[in-house]
Amino acid sequence: MKRIVLFILTNLAVMLVLSIVLSLLGIGRPGSGNTLQLGSLLAFSLVVGFTGAIISLLISKPMAKWSTGARVISSPASSTELWLVNTVAGLAQRAGIATPEVAVYEGEANAFATGAFKNSALVAVSTGLLESMNREEVEAVLGHEVAHIANGDMVTMTLIQGVVNTFVVFLARVVGFFVDKMLLKNDDSERRGPGIGYTITVFVCEIIFGLAASLIVAWFSRQREFRADAGSARLLGSSVPMQHALARLNGVTPGELPQSIAAAGISNSPGWSALFSTHPPFEQRIAALRSVQS
Repeated sequence: MKRIVLFILTNLAVMLVLSIVLSLLGIGRPGSGNTLQLGSLLAFSLVVGFTGAIISLLISKPMAKWSTGARVISSPASSTELWLVNTVAGLAQRAGIATPEVAVYEGEANAFATGAFKNSALVAVSTGLLESMNREEVEAVLGHEVAHIANGDMVTMTLIQGVVNTFVVFLARVVGFFVDKMLLKNDDSERRGPGIGYTITVFVCEIIFGLAASLIVAWFSRQREFRADAGSARLLGSSVPMQHALARLNGVTPGELPQSIAAAGISNSPGWSALFSTHPPFEQRIAALRSVQS
């Protein structure tokens, strides 16, 4: 959960800042007068859309460590930490990737994996998860996170986010151009660029289109969770431990996100909010796993 939320929020922040700065410099406007320069606008949209996504991917690991206070286990200080490191190493070997860094952080039951590259990733678990689960269940959660890394989910999410960002930036400015043109159609004065109608429309459209884009990203993220659950089952040779882990998570207090991104907490409640959830309900995930050969 945390790795996706961190990625999306960091990406949006970078994209907004970059978009504002370039717009203030006069870069990325659709054209002057009655001209709509689609080629240059698309190039601008691609730069803004993918730059934010790529930067958020590259800084995802240090950002995750900083925001959660995760402590990387360099020298195991207990039998539990030694078991964690050895378990992740074994799962990574089975998945065909380099052993990720293993970290522990204070908090309620949760875990995440992040990193820009398969062979330099991070797997972190909370103290609450270690205290509320038995080792078989913890191993299943670790398998889920290792599967995310092996599947290249963070890179794929970057590409998806970059594409939807590009459409958001591009379409918002095209709509802004035509709205501005309609508002000033009787203005015979020579203008060097878009007016206030363009600026306001772009701002409103980026919010609306951004919400629509987040639905696409959230839907894709939910599919990645099903796939990572199945990946854990393959790595462990059975879907039962992951089913038990999900059932356990469904019955405990979920781990809180850092205060800076607390508003983005994921809910499995029915209704419109489920469309924005990056994770499917536990019941659906358990049902999907029951169809996996155990």
